[in-house]
Amino acid sequence: MTTTAHDITYRLEQKRRVQADFPGPKSVALTERRKAVVAAGVASSVPVFVADADGGIIHDVDGNSFVDLGSGIAVTSVGASDPAVVGAVKEAVEHFTHTCFMVTPYEGYVAVAEQLNRLTPGDHEKRTVLFNSGAEAVENAVKVARLATGRDAVVAFDHAYHGRTNLTMALTAKAMPYKTNFGPFAPEVYRMPMSYPFREENPEITGAEAAKRAITMIEKQIGGEQVAAIIIEPIQGEGGFIVPADGFLPALAAWAKDKGIVFIADEVQSGFCRTGEWFAVNHEGVVPDIITMAKGIAGGMPLSAITGRADLLDAVHPGGLGGTYGGNPVACAAALASIGSMEQYDLNARAKHIEEIALGKLRELANEQSVIGDVRGRGAMLAVELVQAGSKEPNPELTKAVAAACLKEGVIILTCGTYGNVIRLLPPLVISDELLLDGLAVLASAIKANA
Repeated sequence: MTTTAHDITYRLEQKRRVQADFPGPKSVALTERRKAVVAAGVASSVPVFVADADGGIIHDVDGNSFVDLGSGIAVTSVGASDPAVVGAVKEAVEHFTHTCFMVTPYEGYVAVAEQLNRLTPGDHEKRTVLFNSGAEAVENAVKVARLATGRDAVVAFDHAYHGRTNLTMALTAKAMPYKTNFGPFAPEVYRMPMSYPFREENPEITGAEAAKRAITMIEKQIGGEQVAAIIIEPIQGEGGFIVPADGFLPALAAWAKDKGIVFIADEVQSGFCRTGEWFAVNHEGVVPDIITMAKGIAGGMPLSAITGRADLLDAVHPGGLGGTYGGNPVACAAALASIGSMEQYDLNARAKHIEEIALGKLRELANEQSVIGDVRGRGAMLAVELVQAGSKEPNPELTKAVAAACLKEGVIILTCGTYGNVIRLLPPLVISDELLLDGLAVLASAIKANA
């Protein structure tokens, strides 16, 4: 069935439907097959297997339909089967699937770099390198910063998540499940306090004051002249969708510039219209030296990138950056199509519209439910932090119960946070108002029933 919301057309009917035997027999059988062959360390939060997905809906192999409020962790912003992306991928595959850009280059890589240089903040001369995953982009951003500055120290922040590779685990703040028993980790990584307005000991602290607190610790523990890079998520993802107080990011960026420190914005989760701007740093006019990107960049195909000042990236010797699959031609085609759909549908405006709808509903709910400690976020990157009633004590048990209750009713939500007590909402930016409101209503009912 084809339905339409605004100027977006859907291939699948945008309605949730969960049968009584959920999870169904086909998903149960596939789960048994999985147990026999897939490593136990790979976990899934939803016990069903997907058969089809489009717009804001996911169909499983047993005929159930789920409202998708996770987008594959902020990946399928244009939908899981956007026609432009599907068409571009089909055309690319018919020509060649791979040659390795480091051996025989192709136009798609160059075209993606041109688009990223255009869309990322700042009017300075830029260069771009393409990779496969967010962690790979972060690792290479740090490599560039260290080489260009001749320094070693890297500053990250509390509650940060930057990946699962050795260096990015060192940058990541959360031990379980990302770091426990996987060390030793890369050296010369230092952690500083984040601006976390809901959990500040002094609720009156400003963003500039929180930045000063971090800067003072950097100067005391490391010395500004020893720092190669500061890396920060403008809105922290896995750490709890933490939006720093206004002024925090600009103050850090200004100090970094004064000290010759490379300021890296990790926009892997927050980029590509997710917050209502192409990148979350745009909300405060911050221009990073390097920006890391992945997730929403290519409509579900594996691609990541770093874009930064030309003098920084061109400082690296030939052959110092790259990788066999980096900037795969099929993924590049998908990225160009995905960016085209973002502009065609004005998904920045759509994200702001989602924010207006969702924040209104969530704040009404927060006024009624004392287990909701905070509602926050920008665009379609929104969070509900659950606490013990009338306190700020994290409530991870309630968070798990709410997620399970939503799933039982056909709504997929994700959880996150250092304390495991945050519900994060990442709907596809092409979700219809009706489906979004339906999903939010189920979430509200789940919180009320389990509080």
